[in-house]
Amino acid sequence: MYKGQSGMWSWLLHRITGLGILLFLFIHIVDVSMLSFGAGVYNQSVTLFDYWIVRLLSLALIGAVLYHAFNGVRIMAIDFWRKGSRYQRVMFWIVLAVTIIVFIPMAYVIMVPAFHWLTQAPHTTAGR
Repeated sequence: MYKGQSGMWSWLLHRITGLGILLFLFIHIVDVSMLSFGAGVYNQSVTLFDYWIVRLLSLALIGAVLYHAFNGVRIMAIDFWRKGSRYQRVMFWIVLAVTIIVFIPMAYVIMVPAFHWLTQAPHTTAGR
């Protein structure tokens, strides 16, 4: 129906980011449930977040949340604004631009501490 136009990509990205956010929710529930096994087990499980690959996954989550939220606003504008469907393609590109603009500073904050860990093992927080 969409034949590769912006409406199709918007729909597809919205579903994929929604599923990614749902997957994170399940991981978060498991992570928080580690508290029931004691502080030591929880502290050891949290050290996983010191690895740079997990930081990249966190960035993917942040990008998914940003796109999903901004695209949700775009969908509401299309639904509730009479001229919304006329401007849906422009709003799609605006959503992508705003997502990238907001994402870049967050990526910097999350990844800068990981750069020195590329050559070192992560520290353990279990001894704190």
